[in-house]
Amino acid sequence: MTNVLWFFTIGMKDIDQVGGKNASLGEMVSNLASAGVRVPDGFATTADAYRRFIAHEGLSQTIVELMAGLDSEDVIALADVGQQVREAIVRQPLPDDVEADIRAAYDQLVADNDEASFAVRSSATAEDLPDASFAGQQETFLNIRGIDAVLQAVKEVYASLYNDRAIAYRVHHGFEHEEVALSAGVQRMVRSDIGASGVMFTMDTESGFDDAVFITSSYGLGEAVVQGAVNPDEFYVYKPGLRAGRPAILKRGVGGKATKMVYTSDAAVGRTTEFVDVDPADQPLLSLTDAEVEELARHALVIEDHYGRPMDIEWGKDGTDDQLYILQARPETVKSRQSATTISRYRINEKGPLLVEGRAIGQKVGAGPVRVLKSADQMRDFHPGEVLVADMTDPDWEPIMKRASAIVTNRGGRTCHAAIIARELGIPAVVGAGNATQELPDGREVTVSCAEGDTGYVYDGLLDFAVEETDMQAMPDIPVGIMMNVGTPDQAFAFSRLPNEGVGLARLEFIINRQIGIHPKALLDHEQLTGTVREQVDAAVAPYASPREYFVQRVAEGVATIAAAFAPKPVIVRMSDFKSNEYANLIGGELYEPHEENPMIGYRGASRYLSEEFRECFAMECEALRFVRDDMGLTNVKVMIPFVRTVTEAEGVIKLLGDNGLRRGENDLSVIMMCELPSNAVIADQFLDHFDGFSIGSNDMTQLTLGLDRDSSLVAAGFDERDPAVKFMLSAAITACKARGKYVGICGQGPSDHPDLAEWLLEQGIDTMSLNPDTVVETWTRLGRRS
Repeated sequence: MTNVLWFFTIGMKDIDQVGGKNASLGEMVSNLASAGVRVPDGFATTADAYRRFIAHEGLSQTIVELMAGLDSEDVIALADVGQQVREAIVRQPLPDDVEADIRAAYDQLVADNDEASFAVRSSATAEDLPDASFAGQQETFLNIRGIDAVLQAVKEVYASLYNDRAIAYRVHHGFEHEEVALSAGVQRMVRSDIGASGVMFTMDTESGFDDAVFITSSYGLGEAVVQGAVNPDEFYVYKPGLRAGRPAILKRGVGGKATKMVYTSDAAVGRTTEFVDVDPADQPLLSLTDAEVEELARHALVIEDHYGRPMDIEWGKDGTDDQLYILQARPETVKSRQSATTISRYRINEKGPLLVEGRAIGQKVGAGPVRVLKSADQMRDFHPGEVLVADMTDPDWEPIMKRASAIVTNRGGRTCHAAIIARELGIPAVVGAGNATQELPDGREVTVSCAEGDTGYVYDGLLDFAVEETDMQAMPDIPVGIMMNVGTPDQAFAFSRLPNEGVGLARLEFIINRQIGIHPKALLDHEQLTGTVREQVDAAVAPYASPREYFVQRVAEGVATIAAAFAPKPVIVRMSDFKSNEYANLIGGELYEPHEENPMIGYRGASRYLSEEFRECFAMECEALRFVRDDMGLTNVKVMIPFVRTVTEAEGVIKLLGDNGLRRGENDLSVIMMCELPSNAVIADQFLDHFDGFSIGSNDMTQLTLGLDRDSSLVAAGFDERDPAVKFMLSAAITACKARGKYVGICGQGPSDHPDLAEWLLEQGIDTMSLNPDTVVETWTRLGRRS
């Protein structure tokens, strides 16, 4: 029997001997080095060595006797028995030949480098199979120096097979304890303690969208990210763009990164690392460059292509050689197992006072009384159905996590163990909420919503919510394209799974409001700003080369995320349509915006773009869209111009777009006009001379046709898109487009609110209806019955 195997000699065929994690490391060392994937060298102890150790001097019988009759649901008994088993394992000496073989391999791995340090990682023989995720169930020890410490760490790894969480997990998933063996991987450390590290998935972990690589990153050793001790940076990279050699980063999100894990000088196992504060000057900066993000994503594609399935990958950047290394790779085991034909969507039907917010995990909603726990020792106090609130959790908490209605933590990102376990258990979680343990007292009834995008919300009270199931294969054929109104990029990946023909309205002002929050003129005038406004702008733009780049890049990220989610289907992006009072609410906005008595029909849309005061702001919007289309290759993006009062404005704005590099017909660019004023319908043919079609905005068309302010409670009752005068305008616009062979759709609220209006539009021969996502399935099904 062999006690030790080198990584370069093993592969996935050897899982029964070295476990999933070590087999995967060997697989990559053997097969992917030529593709540029760097994996630190090392060796693995075998399952045979583990079994011989367990059988040595009666240890296996001791374990069987201790485990006999254990009820894994009894958290007190579980903790007591687990501790006794682990202590028995650590006391047990290694068989002489196993120790000798580890020593010989260690000497060969160290060579003449006495300063070398190593990671000693666990790898269970049933771990990281497509249908079993043991992520985090056993221990990893970092910065282990010297053979004696390595031998001790190997025994600690063996003992961790009987952690409380590991025992409970095996019971819950039907694994017999004796059937699972352990391999210890001894791998050269990457000096990410002075670099950066993190986790990446070859799909979006929340929606299952599989055309993006999701990367988390923070300073220091990766255990800080995995444990959930830090709120990391986040990046999304578009796979098709990466494969085509184009700029492919869809999103850059700056995390708090308040702490990092680094080496200590103490060689004792368990005391070789510590947490230290990150320099405040480094916290607002991104921990990776764009080039490093794309290099990691390319490694992820190579790994995914080799394994033929979505993967969960840990990586590290060595601060001494600035190279990127792959430390682990395992199959993704949650989203990749879900049905591709049935979609479940949670919808919260009411809102209560917002208590805390953080990163959303799980796209579900849960509710119940709060239970704040400060440590896993308090697990006995937890009752089924409560909302678990803690500073952070790790896999030790798994025995009670499965009983929670929801989980909320102060710290952690979307790739930490707590998030992974919450996904596996199907429980909504809000991580990185900051001060949840202070704001959410024991017993308070709350609703945890992870169904509203990337941000998870904890509301006061038990709120009403619903679950919708959609069978994609049961959707009927209908003679009209159903598109969606997508307000923000956060939910684009999830919405793209609904039946759709693309996005009929992506509002640039929503992207600016959510992802920038600063008036564009304040960014252009950055050097002249003073006081609080200057401080707020400085903080926001810190990770970027300039305030202008901040605006352009953030807008481009938002548009590109939506475009990538729905590609190759069309995504119609409406240029910003803030009104002056809305622009004034942005940081610095009051410095630039006029006071208007009626902003609804004031300084907005095409006339704003054409004004000298706003031209440079509009140029930044155009630069962002040009980058998305021409550089990133997302030519499914179409441009829409809102609130075009006159044909002269139509001519002017088309010229202005061209001057800024967005020319109709070039690179398949279509420019659509928002048909929302009576003048647009009355002389539709003249406007169509300058545009490739209309998208009808039924909200403004209705209020301007009927001469009422929909925001005024005195007359709002008369607002109805089905009024004969409004339908006359809609019919005129549709007829004009059909006669010219040009696109015509509707993106207003009307078809979402009024099923009979949707049916009337179908009769008129409209090409598309763009609906709010929560009405897509219902409207589609109803129109299917009608047609």
